[in-house]
Amino acid sequence: MSTTTSLKLSDELKQRAVAVAQKQGVTPHAFMVAAIEQAATAAERRASFVAEALNARDFMLKTGKGYDADEVHAYLQARVAGKKATRPKAKSWRG
Repeated sequence: MSTTTSLKLSDELKQRAVAVAQKQGVTPHAFMVAAIEQAATAAERRASFVAEALNARDFMLKTGKGYDADEVHAYLQARVAGKKATRPKAKSWRG
């Protein structure tokens, strides 16, 4: 269901949005809807990333195991280069 929302913009911001929309060949409304959609998606992704990182940190603190950063970087570089690579193994970091 679509609803109407008023959005108060400064004259400068409205002019910028209109100018960019014209250059992209879309209406100012379509441009603003797309911009809000992109911002919402980015905020949701960031929140998900932060939640995942906090869960990983909690797991690491609970188990005392983690991954060596150099091994992870080497693994990722090999994968990006299209090479087969063995996943790093979690190791105990507590003394």
